[in-house]
This record gives sequence, structure tokens and C-alpha cells, in this order.
Amino acid sequence: MRYLIPALFLAAPALADLPVVEGAVATQSSSGWSFSVSVRHADEGWDHYADGWTVFALDGTELGTRLLAHPHVEEQPFTRSQSGIAIPDGTERVIVRAHDNVHGWGPDFVVDLPR
Repeated sequence: MRYLIPALFLAAPALADLPVVEGAVATQSSSGWSFSVSVRHADEGWDHYADGWTVFALDGTELGTRLLAHPHVEEQPFTRSQSGIAIPDGTERVIVRAHDNVHGWGPDFVVDLPR
């Protein structure tokens, strides 16, 4: 007897395949904000890896991005930083989201900004 598997299950990426921000630290300086972000992702090599993370305002405005130039197969989770990110005055909270080159954006990680 044959069983048919609905195509919906085959097309949907598994949550485990998405990059996940495990932590983020924001620090303000005279030249803007620096973010140090820890990402976990099941990098497989050049064909499937976490390729960056982005800081967003709560309204979805992109504030800054850190591109990742190579896979981190043997380094999980990994932490990378980006400085010079301009955060509008009065902003108390931002979202950091990691991205991979196959499945796209992972879940939101909310960061309360120190003031």
C-alpha cells in the first residue's frame, strides 16, 4: 500500500533549519551602537549557512546589518559584532534577527537597550 505525503510538509522548512539568535549585547558609544550577537545554526557548508544578522526597530525599519562571510560549521554557537549602528533617540527596544542563505529569517530576539 502506498501513502501520499502532503506537499505542504515537504515544502515547509523545519524550525531547526532556521538560524537562532541566542543572545545579544548592545553598547552605546559616541560613534553609535555596537551589537555583539550570538547565533546558532546547523551550518552545513557553503550551500547552507547563517549569512548574517540584522538589527530592526520595532516597526520593522532596518537599522544595521552584520554580514557573515563564511560558514561556521565547527563553531556553534558563534558570536560576531558590528559597531556604528545608528539607533534613533528614544528607542528602548530593538529586534535582532539572524538570516541563512537557504531558509531566510529566523525568529525575533528582542533586546532592551541600556540607557
